[in-house]
Amino acid sequence: MKASDAQSVLQSVLDAARRAGADAADAVLYHAVSSGVSYRLGNLEDVERSEGLDLGVRLMFGKRQASVSTTDISKSELAALVERCAAMAKAAPEDPYVGLAPATRLAKPPFPDLDLGDYAEPATEVLKERARACEEAALAIEGVVNSSGAGASYGEGRKWFATSDGFFGESGGSHHSISASVIAQDANGMETDYDYDSKTHLADCRSPEEIGRRAGERTVERLSPKRVKSQTAPVIFDKRLSNSLVGHLSGAVNGGAIARGVSFLKNKLGERIFPADVTIVDDPFIKRGHGSRPFDGEGVRAEAFDLIDDGVLTQWFLNSAQARQLKLETNGRATRGVSGGPGSGSTNLYMKAGAKTPADLLNDAGTGLLVTDMFGPQVNTNTGDYSVGCSGFWFENGERRHPVSEITIAGNLLTMFGGLIAADDLEFRGSINAPSLFVGAMTIAGD
Repeated sequence: MKASDAQSVLQSVLDAARRAGADAADAVLYHAVSSGVSYRLGNLEDVERSEGLDLGVRLMFGKRQASVSTTDISKSELAALVERCAAMAKAAPEDPYVGLAPATRLAKPPFPDLDLGDYAEPATEVLKERARACEEAALAIEGVVNSSGAGASYGEGRKWFATSDGFFGESGGSHHSISASVIAQDANGMETDYDYDSKTHLADCRSPEEIGRRAGERTVERLSPKRVKSQTAPVIFDKRLSNSLVGHLSGAVNGGAIARGVSFLKNKLGERIFPADVTIVDDPFIKRGHGSRPFDGEGVRAEAFDLIDDGVLTQWFLNSAQARQLKLETNGRATRGVSGGPGSGSTNLYMKAGAKTPADLLNDAGTGLLVTDMFGPQVNTNTGDYSVGCSGFWFENGERRHPVSEITIAGNLLTMFGGLIAADDLEFRGSINAPSLFVGAMTIAGD
């Protein structure tokens, strides 16, 4: 769909909202395409492709609001859609914080070119070849005996957003993904592991062969795991999953959680919760970034900021309604889907790399656990208490000794944040990223 066609659709919705008596309105239109293949043991297992168009409308009558969505953008459907939304809004309870973003904060064209996609949808045969090459490279690793499957996929999306205040903007991007998961076996049993890559441009992806080879190597490295005694010991999170800790931080500083008072960080604004050398950045303008965008879900122009500066928590992730409730200003972190009103969240959130290598972290810790995989994390959002099932490697005197599995680690996120040390191996693989992280001593439940 062309931008001019999308603007025409959205303007017709806003015109209908005005005729229905709405004091304010906004509308969002999404067009998405996705395709993918799955491949296992040399055979194609599945081919998928989908394409969809979705529209969401929000109407406000005073301090009452309602939202509706549709996949049918015919004129008759849009007129009926606005009528239904208006009736719902008039019957909704009042919300004192309802409203569009301040007009003075709206982004203005020309919007920055963030190069968020190559928009090069590959043919099915090309996807099949990527998946085949990835699995073949994994199966070629000595010790790998079976495959859980390999996959290759592509997706792209465009979003058009308009408000009754006169804002109209377009954003979007594309991404390519390749992955493999395989099984290795020795005399002591079987283990499984994986590897993947996902980038906005195919040129930035690692090759299918490299991804498959690393998946096989990771799997073989996990063979013959041992249990460890229950104890308290130093723990290091490998960079493949250290972003999960930054993700828990992101959830805890979400404006919705803060406004509801259900975050363990609700009273920590302006306080040092990380060591002084830790910086965590949220930047919507990283070129080719997974979370980049020229404006937020309400049309507000955002700026990059240090969420954690010198270890200090500086901001919440806020949309306009949350900001009003907290008596603050929106910082352009609104999110928006077709259903419901705006939410809030991070853009490209990452912890800056530290000065130590991963080997330095092992040496400094001496003896402990290197976590390389985990499942079922549990976080008490009110207290920050944290536990997760995991596997990885036991290390002694700074050296890996043997793989470990079937263990659980537990601690408190505030304590973990407070003792954290970042390595120098930061790699951008998604919208939330972090280097390998030493998080101090944790309770390990094993034998």
